[in-house]
Amino acid sequence: MRNNRLRLIGALAAVLVAATVPAAQAHDDRPPTLADLAERHGRYFGSATDNPELVDEPYTALLGSEFDQITPGNGMKWYATEPQQGVFDFTKGDEIVALARANHQKVRGHTLVWHSQLPGWLTGREWTATELRAVLKKHIQTEVRHYRGKIYAWDVVNEAFNEDGTYRETVFYKTLGPGYIADALRWAHQADPKAKLYLNDYNVEATGPKSDAYYELAKELKAQGVPLHGFGLQTHLALQYGYPATLEDNLRRFARLGLDTALTEVDVRMQLPVTEEKLKRQADWYRDMTEACLAVRRCVGITVWDYTDKYSWIPAFFPGEGAALPWDEELRPKPAYFALREALR
Repeated sequence: MRNNRLRLIGALAAVLVAATVPAAQAHDDRPPTLADLAERHGRYFGSATDNPELVDEPYTALLGSEFDQITPGNGMKWYATEPQQGVFDFTKGDEIVALARANHQKVRGHTLVWHSQLPGWLTGREWTATELRAVLKKHIQTEVRHYRGKIYAWDVVNEAFNEDGTYRETVFYKTLGPGYIADALRWAHQADPKAKLYLNDYNVEATGPKSDAYYELAKELKAQGVPLHGFGLQTHLALQYGYPATLEDNLRRFARLGLDTALTEVDVRMQLPVTEEKLKRQADWYRDMTEACLAVRRCVGITVWDYTDKYSWIPAFFPGEGAALPWDEELRPKPAYFALREALR
C-alpha cells in the first residue's frame, strides 16, 4: 500500500511539473523590457510621471512594467509640498512613491531647490539672508526626512546657471549668494545620509560654458567635502538644434571627478508635422545618447520625461513642436523605442 501511495504521489508531482513548464517557458519567452535590458549593463531605465495621469490604466500598466525607476514630474516641487509657509503636503509625492514601491521601482526626487514653481508666499515678499536661509533649510530637511529611505536620489539644486555659465539670478542666489548650493547639499545629506545628491540642468549635454560652470562648481564642492554625488543632464533635445556630439566626453569628465551622471529628463522634440525622416533622426539620437551613457561606467541610468507623447510637456511650452517621446499618443512604440532596445542589447 505504501509503495502504491508513493507511486501516486510521484505521478501527481510529475503532472504538476509538466503543467508548470509551459507557463514558465511562456514567462521566459516574453521580450525583455527596457529596464531588463538596462539592468544587464548595471543601469536603470526610467520614466517621469505625474499624478493626473495615474487614472489612465493602460498608461499606468506600461509605466509599471517597462521601467524600473520613476520621477515625479511635479508632485515633489516646492509649490506642491509647502503651499503655505510651514504647512507641508506630501500627498502627491506619496502617491507616486507608493506606486513605485508596489512595482519595485526606484524613485528620483525632483526637485528641492529651483527658481520655478515656487509658492506665492515665498516669491511675494523680500527676505533677509537669515530668514531665507532658515526657510530653505526647513523646506529641504522636512521633505528629505519625510522620504528618507524611499528616495534613491534627489535633484537637490535644479538649473542654477545661465547659458553663459553665470549664476542664475534666483531669489536664493540674490539673497544668499552662491553658497546656497553647498548648504542645500549639506542639509539634504543630514536629512538622509544614504540618498544620492545631484545637481541637475538642461543644455549641459555638450561641453561648453554652462557645463563648464557645473564642472568647476563640482570640483570646488568636492574639494570642500560637500556631499555631491552626481550630475544630472536633463537632455531635452530638439532636432532643429543638432545633436550634442561631445556628450560622451562630457560624461567622462564628470566621472573623473568621482561623480555619477544620469540622463534625467530625456526627450527629443521635432517641429511638426511628423515625418518618417524626422522619426528616423529622432531614433538615431535616442540610440546615440544611450550608447554614450553605456560607454561611461558612472553614467548610472536614463529617464525619459514621461514615456508617451500623450502626456508630454512639449506642445504646451513649444507651440508647433512635439512627438518627442518613444511612444506615441496611442501608447504605440515609435522607431525611437526600437532604437533604445537596439542600443541596450
